[in-house]
Amino acid sequence: MNSKQKKEYVEKEILKSYKSMYRLAYSYVKNEADALDVVQESVYKAIRSASKVKQIDYIRSWLYRIVINTSLDILHNKTRESLSDEIIQEAIEDKNKDLDLIDSLHNLNDKERLVIVLRFFEDMKINDVAEILQENANTVKSILYRALKKLRVDIEKGGYGDE
Repeated sequence: MNSKQKKEYVEKEILKSYKSMYRLAYSYVKNEADALDVVQESVYKAIRSASKVKQIDYIRSWLYRIVINTSLDILHNKTRESLSDEIIQEAIEDKNKDLDLIDSLHNLNDKERLVIVLRFFEDMKINDVAEILQENANTVKSILYRALKKLRVDIEKGGYGDE
């Protein structure tokens, strides 16, 4: 595949993945304006370096990695906060999940939440999540199962918002 074909392929994948890229960026930066900036910068970086892509099969993971790194760059200049209630609610409402799950997600650490969001709300495979997080697939499985166990225990006892 030549440079022009790679660039066109990357552009098509960006168009298909735009909403997911936005949600991923939003999960890091926690506000709409910054998330849009992250996506815009990520698209620019991806198109600019499209000719350097070696494995077309991993374009989506490569795009997500660019979004994550760009988000982290922006966060580096700001104080780090927990995931906002809004992104958790949007992700769960999009999938019509139980409200107890929203409350229980607050009890997970950032990496556990990210694994849950990528695996279940973005329907990614374990290997794709591992590639994005730059972790071993077995490590991601451990994080996933630990997070699921925490969620199960928390939901069974009434969740974070139990009053």
